[in-house]
Amino acid sequence: MIKFTKLFITFLLALTVFRVSAQSTASTSTTSSPYSQFGIGTLDQMALPQTIGMGGLGAAINNFSGYFNLNPVNPASYGSLRLTVIDIGIYGSTTNLSQSGQPSQSNGNFRVNHVAFAFPVSKKSALSFGLQPYSSMGYNYTTTKKNFGTGNAADTNAVNYLYSGQGDLTKAYIGYGFGIGKHLLLGANASYIFGNLHQYSSTEIPTLFSSVDSRVEDSYAIGGASYDIGAQYTIDFTDSKHLILGYSATLSSNINSQHTNIVSQYTYDDSGNENVASDTLSETKDPKAKLRLPYIGRYGVTFVSDNKFLIGAEYSQGNWSQLSIPGITGQTYQNSKTYNLGGQFTPDANALSNYWATIDYRLGVIYNQSYVDVQTGNSNTNITNKAITFGLGLPLRPGYASYYKINFAVEVGTQGTEANGLVKENYVNFHLSFALNDKWFTKYKLD
Repeated sequence: MIKFTKLFITFLLALTVFRVSAQSTASTSTTSSPYSQFGIGTLDQMALPQTIGMGGLGAAINNFSGYFNLNPVNPASYGSLRLTVIDIGIYGSTTNLSQSGQPSQSNGNFRVNHVAFAFPVSKKSALSFGLQPYSSMGYNYTTTKKNFGTGNAADTNAVNYLYSGQGDLTKAYIGYGFGIGKHLLLGANASYIFGNLHQYSSTEIPTLFSSVDSRVEDSYAIGGASYDIGAQYTIDFTDSKHLILGYSATLSSNINSQHTNIVSQYTYDDSGNENVASDTLSETKDPKAKLRLPYIGRYGVTFVSDNKFLIGAEYSQGNWSQLSIPGITGQTYQNSKTYNLGGQFTPDANALSNYWATIDYRLGVIYNQSYVDVQTGNSNTNITNKAITFGLGLPLRPGYASYYKINFAVEVGTQGTEANGLVKENYVNFHLSFALNDKWFTKYKLD
């Protein structure tokens, strides 16, 4: 039974890697946000469901509830792992978009979210690797100008301007964490960020017979290395109560980006279906250039009572004003700030007759001032994101030297505003993962 379980988990791991890789290179999107058109799209959390439910904490998190948890937010946490850990997760969301004077619109998305793996190398160190989403782009909207866009009342033709975008960036990482003495953990991740982003802008005149419409497509093929570092220091008040101070950072890096611009013309048939592009007016592929990603620093503190409760707070800042994307001009970005607060409570992790007492109950809040700065008239509007999170850690019946847990987290929040003609997003995000602790690569001896 043990061999079958390990074989099945390994199969799931391979399947997930394939699906995530295929998803990342396809021309699809896993978000529905008009604000994802800016920069490299909407940034994804590095946190896994077990900490997303606690407001997305990560800098000062390692193990809690007597369970070994993977935490890619801070690679120093790997040094606390004593068992092999596998974590595979999925993500779903539903979003309602509202704009003053316009009907609301609802969208939904689903994806295989992450696969992460870690195993101890020594008594005080462990290696981890996996795949995670890095950013997503997905939007589609239309604006209309009357009188052929000229303002001349004598011209009755209207012009539609259609804007859309899609694509994802994925982060593949390998990391190592180790302990020095009893209280200090250090670690680092080396990552490769890759994927494709596509943006389209079209001009159509639907009321003008036999008109030829035009489209401009800008595509960005992105790939390059990124690095994370981390440290955690534990202060012991008693054998079961600890204060953890954490710091982690994503270092500034320059990764490859190649921009392609295609201008084409197309028509519609009598049924209103778009025909294949009738002519490509120009196609330009720029030389490879460097896309500059900024430094992001995270600072956290957590108080832990072993197998009982955890409470923590975190602050992070990203120097996104330094973001530079070859082929994109006229966009400005600002430094991001994020505040996280959350915790977890487990009534009785060792209860034998009351399953509800063994469940981890999680709650948290997130406030994010994003790097997106939208120009509205003569001023700029920063896009903020506020969310309440909650989650559950559901233990499954353990096997021989194996421990299983299902982690579920929900984010309920809002992003943006209807002021100044912008769009407000009300969203619910769902995160679900299956986590395994097991003793692998262990040679058993018989007396």
